[in-house]
Amino acid sequence: MKVSLVIMAAGLGSRYGGSKQVDGIGPNHEILMEYSIYDALRAGFNKIVFIIKPEMEELMHRICGDYLAKKTAKDGSPVEVAYVFQDFSSVPDFYHIPPERTKPFGTVHALLCAANAVSEPCCVINADDYYGIDAYQTIYNELVKLPADGKATMVGYLLKNTASLHGTVSRGVCTVKDGKLNTIREALKVQLYADGTLRDLAEDQPLAPDTVVSMNFWGFAPSIFPALRLYFENFLRTEAGDNLKAECLLPVMVGEQMREGKLEVSVLRSNDKWFGMTYHQDREVVAAELQRLHRDGAYPEDLRK
Repeated sequence: MKVSLVIMAAGLGSRYGGSKQVDGIGPNHEILMEYSIYDALRAGFNKIVFIIKPEMEELMHRICGDYLAKKTAKDGSPVEVAYVFQDFSSVPDFYHIPPERTKPFGTVHALLCAANAVSEPCCVINADDYYGIDAYQTIYNELVKLPADGKATMVGYLLKNTASLHGTVSRGVCTVKDGKLNTIREALKVQLYADGTLRDLAEDQPLAPDTVVSMNFWGFAPSIFPALRLYFENFLRTEAGDNLKAECLLPVMVGEQMREGKLEVSVLRSNDKWFGMTYHQDREVVAAELQRLHRDGAYPEDLRK
């Protein structure tokens, strides 16, 4: 059975102060997405889809794409590798893109750009997050039995383990009932303080440390793509306008689909800790964590062999 890992890697990484998606942070200069790919392949995934900017293609081939295409998946099949571009060519003709806009339209737009490359159950992730070994096995086990329509899944993490002391982060704040996602809202300015407290600055309200959040670790059937297209087109008609920073976000889209009774999302838990690099100051902590994981035997000395 084909199951794909779809990696959203077209983000600009503006807050990080550089192209964090291709920052060699591991002991052998591995980039974060290489750990995701390694974990996904050992869980059973057999296809990798990179969503990138067009100018990143040569770099992505060189860093990891070419060696991945020579690898064998857990089921013995060759690993399939595909590249899709998140750019303005995928925006419908009815929408006039402001001349000053350079930023893509967010995670719904990103995944929609992969529609022609994904015809199987897929796990969708951020390129610049580390989700943990157990998380991939957990979501793979769910994806292989995911119904063709009306169902999705996600791995949830605790908010206290996903925020940064170095600035605000955006998180999909969830409520969970009977193992199912009940509500999700996008908190755009979550701040962690030195005493461990957290606050949603945009809404000016405290957040509990054990709040379940989405880290864009989604599992979808290919039937999600028509819904994505309709949602994105409606976003362009009603919200985007001339706003140069308007983004169409997966957590918001999923929330709307649930409210309309069109989607049910199971929430999976991982025993592993998430970590990522939102700000450049996060790099030292992430590098130390990766060193420890290699030292403890969670990863081989060289991921690329």
